[in-house]
Amino acid sequence: LLKQAFTAAGLTSAQFVVQNALGSTATQFSDAQTAITKGATVLVVDPIDSGTGAHIESYAKSHGVAVIDYDRLTLGGTRSYYVSFDNVKVGTVMGQGHVACITAWGVKNPNVIVMKGDPTDNNATLFAQGYDAVMKSYFASGKWKDVSNPAGTWTPNVALSEFQQQYTAHSNINAALIPNDENGAPIIHYLQNKGIKAKTFPTTGQDATLTGLQNILTGYQCGTVYKPIYLEAQAAAALAMYIRAGVVPPTTLVNGSTEDTQAKVAVKSVLLAPKCVTTSNMNSTVIADKFVPASQ
Repeated sequence: LLKQAFTAAGLTSAQFVVQNALGSTATQFSDAQTAITKGATVLVVDPIDSGTGAHIESYAKSHGVAVIDYDRLTLGGTRSYYVSFDNVKVGTVMGQGHVACITAWGVKNPNVIVMKGDPTDNNATLFAQGYDAVMKSYFASGKWKDVSNPAGTWTPNVALSEFQQQYTAHSNINAALIPNDENGAPIIHYLQNKGIKAKTFPTTGQDATLTGLQNILTGYQCGTVYKPIYLEAQAAAALAMYIRAGVVPPTTLVNGSTEDTQAKVAVKSVLLAPKCVTTSNMNSTVIADKFVPASQ
């Protein structure tokens, strides 16, 4: 999608490169160094972690190269701009979907386990801000019970372990705020093996994965948050082209700001809108966008 976006913006294949560090922080920093050595004037960086991102951005700044944080904000970084989805809104949509689903599925006395993503990931922090704010009044009123809040992870088998421990300790849990589809998949499978019936135990997710969408259709997941990542790639390419040309990007593109809580600065941001996907709009969103083949 990034290659398509930069090509559509008018660049030739010799004018940009897309590299994947495959999870290696050393490789990601080396890739950045190599790109700068070869004449890159703009880096679009999806940092493996904030430490690596800040290292890359410090190196780039010392060489007069602009950096755009892509998808994930580098805490303590020195980037010029940030492109992502509105991650607090992602969490808000998740929380609102959970509320609607608990009502629709007729769950009495909701006893909720609130799960989170990796605590070192700023995106996970922002997601939690969104859904915690939605559910706060339900817990405060006594309508719902906040049973457990595990440490958080993006590793599905660790998420399953966190859930199993809490579900064993609190057998009254009958709803789960789960931060993404990947974490939800093994948890839902575990619940199915426990004999939990469809549309009785609300769970949430995001990323519109194939498994997540299948779990929605079978009644084991309320919905998912779909982020049309082709729009994110296009926004990054557009922003990079302005920076490359030395032109200040318009406010129609740079539409918000995001707080870097470590550097204590507001980062000019392109924030895109997420979409809640349920059975009612699956055809008009992920299927229409060919994000996932309908046949699957």
